[in-house]
Amino acid sequence: MASVAVTITVSHRRRIMEKLVRQGMLYDLYGELLTDHQRKVFGELVNDDLSLSEIAELNGITRQGAHDLIKRCDRILEGYEAKLHLLEQKLAE
Repeated sequence: MASVAVTITVSHRRRIMEKLVRQGMLYDLYGELLTDHQRKVFGELVNDDLSLSEIAELNGITRQGAHDLIKRCDRILEGYEAKLHLLEQKLAE
């Protein structure tokens, strides 16, 4: 049973890392299309690897506000990718 728990944990960590890599790539491609505030906060997540609490404190917002802003940026960046497919093209090279 212990090995199953380890497998799930490793799988979960892998998904988290894949998501962070994708977020970083989308940020590199489309980050300039975000507002200054969105770009700063999202950059602190993907480039500086800050926690929600650290991001909130640095920006004078609540942890929930940081979470909501990051989720909004995720949706915006994924929306750009859905329309422009620049990441898809880059990965196909």
